[in-house]
Amino acid sequence: MINKRKKGDPYTKEYALDPYTTVYALGQHISMSTHKARRIIEQIRGRSYEETLMILELMPYRACYPILKLIYSAAANARHNMGFNETDLIISKAEVNEGATVKKLKPQARGRGYLIKRSTCHITIVLKNISLYEESDGYSKYSIL
Repeated sequence: MINKRKKGDPYTKEYALDPYTTVYALGQHISMSTHKARRIIEQIRGRSYEETLMILELMPYRACYPILKLIYSAAANARHNMGFNETDLIISKAEVNEGATVKKLKPQARGRGYLIKRSTCHITIVLKNISLYEESDGYSKYSIL
């Protein structure tokens, strides 16, 4: 029996990252709930780098700061490792995955212990350089999202 991969399979070529146009930053074991981080990530996915910075600096959530640091880190990777210009970067992929749960015991009365669970998450930010697409194919900014 032959296994055929479906079109939506994440291992097909359409989902693979292009090493010449994309850079990423990965933050692991960030002490934050995945739901709170996803609320922020959904607002910035698909936007330009400069627009994302403005949005994150004005949002009133505590979860914005670690995500802002990751986006700065991904842009620094793009500038230093690949030589990309920051004005040509868009956030092509941003995902939040659940990390390990830190468990602590809080002492209670009569020798009992109450379990405290701190959730963590892993955040991945992928930036794509759109100037290479515009020069080679003549596509607009919004056709590659």
